[in-house]
Amino acid sequence: MLGRDNYDLIIVGGGIVGTTLAVALKNTGLNIAMIEERPLEVAASRRQAYALSLMSSRIFTGLGIWDKISPSIGKFRHIRLSDADFPIFVPFVVDELKTDYLGYVGEHQVILTALHNASQDCDRIEWLSPAKVLKVEYGAETATVTLEEAGQTRKITAKLVIGADGAKSAIRQGAQIKTKGWKYWQSCVAFTIKHQLDRNDTAFERFWPTGPMGILPLQGNRCQIVWTNPHQEAKKLQEMPEAEFIDKLEAYTGGLLGKLELVSPRALFPVQLMQSDTYVKPRLALIGDAAHCCHPVGGQGLNLGIRDAAALAQVLKEAAEKQGDIGALSTLKSYEKWRISENLAILGFTDFLDRLFSNNWPPIVVIRRLGLAMMLGFPPLKLFALQLMTGLKGRIPQLAR
Repeated sequence: MLGRDNYDLIIVGGGIVGTTLAVALKNTGLNIAMIEERPLEVAASRRQAYALSLMSSRIFTGLGIWDKISPSIGKFRHIRLSDADFPIFVPFVVDELKTDYLGYVGEHQVILTALHNASQDCDRIEWLSPAKVLKVEYGAETATVTLEEAGQTRKITAKLVIGADGAKSAIRQGAQIKTKGWKYWQSCVAFTIKHQLDRNDTAFERFWPTGPMGILPLQGNRCQIVWTNPHQEAKKLQEMPEAEFIDKLEAYTGGLLGKLELVSPRALFPVQLMQSDTYVKPRLALIGDAAHCCHPVGGQGLNLGIRDAAALAQVLKEAAEKQGDIGALSTLKSYEKWRISENLAILGFTDFLDRLFSNNWPPIVVIRRLGLAMMLGFPPLKLFALQLMTGLKGRIPQLAR
């Protein structure tokens, strides 16, 4: 423990995105305070799994933690994109990218534990956990954070504060950064199932008029499923008796996974699209869900945040090497310029997919099914979509090279 009162930067939020940023900066000589409201073991215990893109795996490789994560996560070599019961589907395979896999599926505890462990072997990273931010005051040269830790109020300062505290970010709201976007008419039911198939190396994105269904392979013949429906229908699915729920799920998966067994509770969460008007102010930067949120179709949300962290780390490292001011607006604008347009493109892409497929209007049904057929017959379009989904479009952070 450093036990200090002033730092180079303070990261508020010790989740996957915030800790990725800290680990990316561990060898820069910067002194970092990590503030997390929950004890670390509680923060890591969340039951959830995420799609990890090829780009995210390369960033984690650059951080030196991929070999800790890889043995415990799902891997897929195929992606199958389909529209309800329409017989034509679009297959994506590893040969198209000449990679070993098209993506990965990591459980929250596996990813965050590896990141926490990597952060704790650096004496320049100090964890303040559990601790709660009460107030942030931004000055000309430093920001002052008032926090509550172990029943005591404490003030610490830094050249830069990072908001990595999620979609309801108190850091963003306290800085009076406005957002644009909307709440969807849908909610997602997320859960884990076990199946009986011999193979478990395919990710499915199956669109229904009520909303998309993502099926992501985990180890041990398990899959994480995110099933999107209008709010009331999603609530009914969450509360439905298990046997009835499994029957309905088997019908909606079309027998692709055979007999299914539910092996986790069904979690329910609403869906929103949100983009902050700005990602930065003097002495402040936002990353991950604090800056933006998108529809879960395609599993892009966490991956955008990981790329934010890698991009911001690169900008801050370059500024520190030149003995520049890491909290100056001129420094932080480089990060914003890099990420805000790339994130907006993905937000728009996921919104387009959800609206295109989540309806039964006959002209739209015809258009989207022609689109699937065109993708099959026009390989450059198919390759572009695959590169977008795997994070290989856009500027590549130094960590991933």
